[in-house]
Amino acid sequence: MLILLFYVGNDLYALDSSQVVEVIPRVILRKIYHAPDYVAGLFNYRGAIVPVIDLCHLIQGQPSCSYLSTRIIMVNYITKEKHKRCFGLMAERVTETLNKPATSLTIDSGEKADQDHPYLGGIIMDEKGMIQYIRLEYLLSDAQHQYLLAAGER
Repeated sequence: MLILLFYVGNDLYALDSSQVVEVIPRVILRKIYHAPDYVAGLFNYRGAIVPVIDLCHLIQGQPSCSYLSTRIIMVNYITKEKHKRCFGLMAERVTETLNKPATSLTIDSGEKADQDHPYLGGIIMDEKGMIQYIRLEYLLSDAQHQYLLAAGER
């Protein structure tokens, strides 16, 4: 399985590349007022208005740094109604991929799953160190799904 690697602060994270549509440079985003701080904003992606979630802000409470390697990862999200929606994930140092067998993605961290953050999957061990797997299907709660993904339908 091919995974896309990126950083949140100094910690390494991974996302299944089959969910990735495209990795693009940072763009100017329109702020969504009264949205949670981790929502970086909206932009026009190939004729559709899509939200961008800042993973650094979501996970660690600090906005992404403006590195040259800070990118927006465009991903496909399948809604509960089985509709495919696209949105962006902003992350730092999005520069490489890693090919790992699917069995290596199930390593448990030894702790009970975080009920407040179900998108944090198991730990992948590699010579790069520990890599936290992001489960995209759990990234948005029902309320976030309704609020954020509906923004592009207006």
